[in-house]
Amino acid sequence: MSEQEERLDADRAVELLNKALMDQYRSALQYSLVASSLVGIQGVGLGSHLKAFGDEELNAVRLLVEKIASLGGEPTVEVAPLRFQGEPAEALGWLAECEQQLVDSLQEAIEPTGREGRSEALEHMLEHLIMRKQHQIDFLQRALAG
Repeated sequence: MSEQEERLDADRAVELLNKALMDQYRSALQYSLVASSLVGIQGVGLGSHLKAFGDEELNAVRLLVEKIASLGGEPTVEVAPLRFQGEPAEALGWLAECEQQLVDSLQEAIEPTGREGRSEALEHMLEHLIMRKQHQIDFLQRALAG
């Protein structure tokens, strides 16, 4: 690899982080929407978990915005499309689909990170978010299997 390939491409990183941020906004809002609208046994059994996941997603929004700003970029204010699903299985299925899209966006944002110290820190942050989100996707899939 050349020295250029080893360096953080800040402009490309900001572009890809903003793409992920759009999905991250949706994630925080979609978890809140689903957690607050489930009724019956689903609402009682899943609501507190989904609310906690939504809180974690809002924290991830802050992390992404801070990173974009620290790289000299402007955070997007666009939100990926939300959807209300009244049927619990459809709501959880849509949520899992949204989460997978976000994992893919976060994974894509790793590509321009390079090998500098700040690059490694950005890559590690993104990997941590992906790991946490995968845990949530697994939870949603287990809930859907029941």
